[in-house]
Amino acid sequence: MTYDDFKKVEMKVGEIISAEKVEKSEKLLKLSVNFGEVANRQVISGIAAAYPDRSVLVGKKFIFVTNLEPRSIMGLESQAMILASKNEAGLSLVAPVNPEAKSGDILG
Repeated sequence: MTYDDFKKVEMKVGEIISAEKVEKSEKLLKLSVNFGEVANRQVISGIAAAYPDRSVLVGKKFIFVTNLEPRSIMGLESQAMILASKNEAGLSLVAPVNPEAKSGDILG
């Protein structure tokens, strides 16, 4: 990937408003995320196994890629992608370091 390609990626802080298990899926959660816009966005993510207690996600801020084309996953539209890291200890979502970060803040 060139630097010019990387500059096209838009990453924003988003606050998870709700997290629900997707029916008929062991892996997927349906997240409602506030990016400081008029309406929340729906994000479908394969993080259910790492976060069986979905309530720990609600009210927390994480980093998302927000300028991807919407994608249908199990018939549900995903309007962004949450960033995560994975190692032998498991999956971790990427959170902003600054506790004062606001929904919609752009990483740059």
